[in-house]
Formats: sequence, C-alpha cells, structure tokens
Amino acid sequence: MAEQSTSPTRAPGATGEAPGGPGPHHSGNTTAREGVSRRRLLGTAGATGLVLGTAGAAAGYAVAPSSAATPLTSLGSEEAMFHGKHQPGITTPMQACGHLVAFDLTAGAGRKEAAALLRRWSDTARRLMAGEPAGIRDTDVARDAGPSSLTVTFGFGHSFFGRTGLEKQRPVALDPLPDFSSDHLDRNRSNGDLWVQIGADDALVAFHALRAIQQDAGSAARVRWQMNGFNRSPGATARPMTTRNLMGQIDGTRNPKPADTDFDERIFVPGRPGKTEQAWMANGSYAVVRRIRMLLDDWEKLSAKGQEDVIGRRKSDGAPLSGGAETTEMDLEKTDEEGNLVVPINAHARITRPDQNGGAAMLRRPFSYHDGFDADGVPDAGLLFVCWQADPLRGFVPVQRKLDRGDALSQFIRHEASGLFAVPGGAAEGEYVGQRLLEG
Repeated sequence: MAEQSTSPTRAPGATGEAPGGPGPHHSGNTTAREGVSRRRLLGTAGATGLVLGTAGAAAGYAVAPSSAATPLTSLGSEEAMFHGKHQPGITTPMQACGHLVAFDLTAGAGRKEAAALLRRWSDTARRLMAGEPAGIRDTDVARDAGPSSLTVTFGFGHSFFGRTGLEKQRPVALDPLPDFSSDHLDRNRSNGDLWVQIGADDALVAFHALRAIQQDAGSAARVRWQMNGFNRSPGATARPMTTRNLMGQIDGTRNPKPADTDFDERIFVPGRPGKTEQAWMANGSYAVVRRIRMLLDDWEKLSAKGQEDVIGRRKSDGAPLSGGAETTEMDLEKTDEEGNLVVPINAHARITRPDQNGGAAMLRRPFSYHDGFDADGVPDAGLLFVCWQADPLRGFVPVQRKLDRGDALSQFIRHEASGLFAVPGGAAEGEYVGQRLLEG
C-alpha cells in the first residue's frame, strides 16, 4: 500500500497508500456504444430506469469516481476499448473481479510461435471486450452478459526475450528487481515469459476471458502461475469512494490521476523513446506484480488507534492523522500537546509519499485476494499488488527500498511472489499487441 500512489477505482481523485506497495475514473477507454451485440442485448435488457503497495507496502488503490453511482443492473453495458494509444486495464477504473496469469513458452516455441500467440490473444481480447463470443470454440460461460468493463492486458517478462532470440530488444528497465529484506518469494509463483491481466465487473465474464486466453495458448505456452482477485463492486456504496483493502483501510487516496500534468511522464514510456529506451515500448508501461499476504490475525489484534498509527490515516474516512478530510494534504511536522509527531515517523503513509522519495510515483491498481485458510485456520488473504510506471527503477524500487528500512506496516504483511513485466503500448486497428517487437 503506498501513500504515494493509488489504484484506479470509480472515485474522484485517488492515489494510494495502504498495505502493500509503493482510481481513475471511466475515461476514454470505456464507452457505452449504441450498437448492441446479442450478448449486450441479453445482458442489459432489464437495465432501463434502474439504477476501492508499493512494492514494499501492500495496499490497494482507487481512482477518481464517476459523477454518479453505477446501477448494478447496468454493469454489463460498460465497454472498454481494446485498440488505443495504451493497452486497456491501466487507467481503466478498477473492476470488481480480476485474474493475473503468467505463461512460459513451451520447449521449441520461439519468436514465430510467440507472434502467432499474441495475434490469437489480441483477437480474442478484442472480441470479448466488445461483448462478443471468443470464436467458434466459445464456451458460452458469459453468453447472457454484456462486456462488463472487461479488459485484457498483455506483458513480456525478462525471460521472454532470451526464448525468442530478441535479447537486443530487451529494455534495461526490465532488469530483475533487486532483493528486498522483506521478501519471502515463491519462485514458482513469480515472473514468467508472458503475463496477462484480466479485469471485469462480472465474475463469469472475467472467468470466461481467462479460460479463452488459456485455450488460445495451445501448444505454444503453458500456465506458470495464476491468481484470482476482487474489489468492491461499482454501485455497492451510496456514493463513489476510494476502495478499502482487507485490513479495512481506505486504500488509494494519493494515486496519481490521469488529469495530473505529469501523469503520462510518470506512468508511460514516451511516444518517442530516447536513445536508452526501446522504440517498441512507446506508450507502454512497466507493471510490478507482487502477491502480498496480510497477516490479518496479528493486524486485527491492534486497537483502532494502533492501526491508524501504523498507516498514518484515520480508518473511518482515510483522512490524515494531522487532520482534515481524505484528500487533505498531510502535515508531517504537526505535533501533539506532548511534542510527539501526530503522524508517526514510521507510518506507512509518511514513508511512501512522493515528496519523501525524490518524487518517485507509481499508479497502483491492485486486487484483494483470499485463497482459503491454512491448516491452523490462518487466512491466506491479502493484496495482489499491481503498480504501473514508466521506469520501475524510478518508481517502485526506491519506495520499496525505503519501506524495507522501517515501515510500521512491514510486520503485518509478507511479500510472497513477484514479477516485473514490460507492457507495450496499445494495438492500433489491424494490429496485435507486441507486433512492433515481434515483427520489427
């Protein structure tokens, strides 16, 4: 969770700080088209008139809310665009359901097979995001639903370039992340040649996309690891607001917003990359993915005041302990009557602020997860932390290093898996994602 950044949800002005790591609102990527497909028609027929880090922290994030709460009956009508300057699923408002899945190319599969795979995946993603069947092998799992804000996002891991003979095209920014003292990483659930992020406001629509992507992999790639997550559903609250994570904290208050003048500079690779950047990554971004387990039994033993001191914000409304409302600027120098800092020196929200990290910022867009209970009844739950930045060495890494040195939240979270992926810019009409790399 990170004070410095946040994840997009449907709440206005969000950046994030919360457990886990260093929300925008429906923007150009999402529209309600006038054309109605069979699936959209079935999914929205009854809608008329009806109406919630850092790498070193562990939190979820929210984006700017839309002007009005989304009626639950209309969730299926929301459609995100596949083609565009950037891939969907980055500035798209956070969805209610998500799947993260990594693949490794199979033995003998190289650049040619990878290109064919990305072409298949892109075509399937385009169809499903428009609310159409995946193809002749469609499973009908989402037959009655509309697009439901479905997004499918593709990225390349460090190992992908060696397997495809493209080592010279591997970006320097994709160099492996450094080791952090708080890491307890399961290598089998980390990294991967290819990464896919799926998000939707309907669980069946999200699963349908996951299954289609896995089937499309065919003999070219096999699943390395897969994780499932969730967020609050749009329309579940009386008004759009920043989401909460499984610690009960409002999470994502200070996420960078697309309206910020330096948003693109911080989050996306320039459209005309410089000499040190790969041209095929123009308008792309780098995703750091971390599975951050929250030690909820220990966390829930703290008093409400103790939890607020760990984070540096009020649990009730997300306002800084120095006073004001959720979006009020935190006063890091304010003291109480005894001369103690109101926001503790090791509070998560203090440590992750951009102005405490040389301006380092990232767009956090996580999902919560719950994978059952251990044999002794301890919940395996926490945050699937996903953050976006133009360069992880200037975004995630410096913040995580600082969190490693003294974040009060560290004793209540555990980083169990990690990955870094290069996510190229969006595909133009007639193109597939990664085409400029694989055919350049």
